Amino acid sequence: MRSSYERGSLDETEVGSAPLAFFQRWLKEAVAAKVPEPNAMTVATVGPDGQPSTRVVLLKSADESGLVFFTNYRSRKGRELAVNPRAALQFHWVEMERVVRIEGLVEKTSDAESDAYFATRPLDSRIGAWASPQSEVIANRGVLIANAARASARFGLRPPRPEHWGGYRLVPQVWEFWAGRKSRLHDRVRFRLEGGSWTRERLAP
Repeated sequence: MRSSYERGSLDETEVGSAPLAFFQRWLKEAVAAKVPEPNAMTVATVGPDGQPSTRVVLLKSADESGLVFFTNYRSRKGRELAVNPRAALQFHWVEMERVVRIEGLVEKTSDAESDAYFATRPLDSRIGAWASPQSEVIANRGVLIANAARASARFGLRPPRPEHWGGYRLVPQVWEFWAGRKSRLHDRVRFRLEGGSWTRERLAP
């Protein structure tokens, strides 16, 4: 299986000097192009044994303070981030032949931020946060159904945010933008944070 990447290109002038602004531009273009789940990103963490792991989550905000996603703090990624608060993110917009990679330090969002976002979630999703012991072994799907029923009976239409559920913010130290090009001579532009400012450089594909 092989594809020829010929949809676009990427040069330093186009990217500019502010990686966040360029990322926001590409994200808007992915939304406009109706890319499926344009805010879906792979999150990579590393366990105490050095074993990396990945999963897909949804980006909920991206600004000067960092990139935010929400999850169960007791999940595998939550446990790994508690020990090693570093992670890598990747967006892959296949239809546009673009990839964005981000590396950085991770911190929890404030309780107020987590509460505010949790309140915007659909009721089923709020119940689900109580029902799922994320990353734990369960006997069967019936465990989840029973947990959800108990949470619904307990909280009704107003389930509060569980203490074990909330947000993480990745504060970027590295950004990389990739655009597919013909003959596998792809474009890669990387930004590294040095002394409080961004250093831009081109990488070989």
